[in-house]
Amino acid sequence: MVQLLLEGIFNGISIGSVLLIAALGLAIIFGLMGVINMAHGELMMLGAYTTFVVQNGFRAMGDSFFEVYIFFALPAAFIVAAIMGIILERGVIRFLYGRPLETLLATWGVSLILQQFVRSVSWQMVAGLGIFALLFFGGWWLLSRRPNFVQIRKWAISLLFPLSAGIAITTGAILGNIFKLAVTQPWFGAQNVDVTAPSWLRGGLPVLNFQLPYARLFIMGLTALCIVGIYVFLQRSPWGLRIRSVTQNRTMSACLGIPTNQVDALTFALGSGLAGVAGCAISLLGSVGPNTGQNYIVDAFMVVVVGGVGKLVGSLVAALSIGTLNYLIGSGTLALVATPIQPVADFFTFFATTSMAKVMVFAFIIAFLQIRPAGIFPQKGRTVDA
Repeated sequence: MVQLLLEGIFNGISIGSVLLIAALGLAIIFGLMGVINMAHGELMMLGAYTTFVVQNGFRAMGDSFFEVYIFFALPAAFIVAAIMGIILERGVIRFLYGRPLETLLATWGVSLILQQFVRSVSWQMVAGLGIFALLFFGGWWLLSRRPNFVQIRKWAISLLFPLSAGIAITTGAILGNIFKLAVTQPWFGAQNVDVTAPSWLRGGLPVLNFQLPYARLFIMGLTALCIVGIYVFLQRSPWGLRIRSVTQNRTMSACLGIPTNQVDALTFALGSGLAGVAGCAISLLGSVGPNTGQNYIVDAFMVVVVGGVGKLVGSLVAALSIGTLNYLIGSGTLALVATPIQPVADFFTFFATTSMAKVMVFAFIIAFLQIRPAGIFPQKGRTVDA
C-alpha cells in the first residue's frame, strides 16, 4: 500500500511539473502584468509545432543529428513564441492595459484566429498577410519618423489600414490565380502530428517496482532550469529590476526614466517564450494539434491563482499540489489506500476518473480560495496597492 502511494506521488509530481512549465509563462504575463492572456495556450501550440518542424529538419539530416534535435527545438520554440508575443503585445495588448475584461475578450479572439490559422491557412493567405504586415507596419514606421506624427496619427491609421488591406487582398488573389496558391496548405491542417522523442528520452528509470519515464524527468529538469533562470533574471539583471519596478509603480518608474513600453514588450515576450518552451516539452508526451494548448490553459490559470499572483514559488507549490492531487484521485490510488475505511473508499472511487478528478480538484480550489482569496503566497506591501 505504501509503495502504491509513493508511485502515485511520483507520477503526480511528474504531472505537476508538466503543469508548472505550462503555467510559468502565464505567471509572468498574468502575475506581473495583470493581463488575462487567453491566447497563452495557442502560444504553447506554436512552440509544439515549432518542435515538430525542427524534428523533421534534423531527421532529414540523419539519425545522429536527430538525437540532439530537442536542444535546438527548445530555443527555436522560445523565439517563435516570443516573436508572436511581441506582435500580440504591440498590436493588441498595449491598448488595453488596466482593462482585464477587454484583454480577456481580445486574447480569446486571437486564440481562435491562431487555431484557425494553423488549421486551414493557405499559401494565398500567408502571402496576403505578409504583404499587409509589410505595407502597414512599414508605412507606420516611416510616418512615425515625422515630427508631427502625434497630430497625424489618427489620419495615418485611417489611411494605412484600408490601403494596405486592399493591396494585400488584390495581390494575394492575383498570386493565387497564377500559382494556384488557394488550394495548397503550407503546413499541418486539422489533423494532429506526432513528435518523436530522441532514443535517450524513451523508456524510464526503475524506482522500486515502477518506472519514471525519462521524458517526464527531462521535463522536470527543464522546469527547474526555467524557474532558476526566471528568478535570476528578475532578481539579478538590470531588466529584471526594471520589470519589478514597473510592476509595482508604473508612473514613478516612467518618471525615473525607465522605458515602460520596452519593459512591457520584454515581459510579454518572456512569458510568451516560456509558453513556447512549454509547448516543446508537452509535445514529447503526445500528439500536437490545433487544440493542444486548450488542454492546459484552465489548469495553468488555476496554478497561478492558487499560488498567488506574481509569486513563482506559489506557482511551484500549486502546480505540484494540483498535479499530485489530480493523479491520486483520478487513478484511483486514494480509493485503494482508503480501502480499510469503506465509506471513504467509496467516495474516492466515485471520482476515480480523469474528468471527475478535475471536478473534485476544482471544488477543493474553490473552497481554498474562500479561505485565502489571494492564494498561498499573497502579495504584500505596495504591490497590492499598485
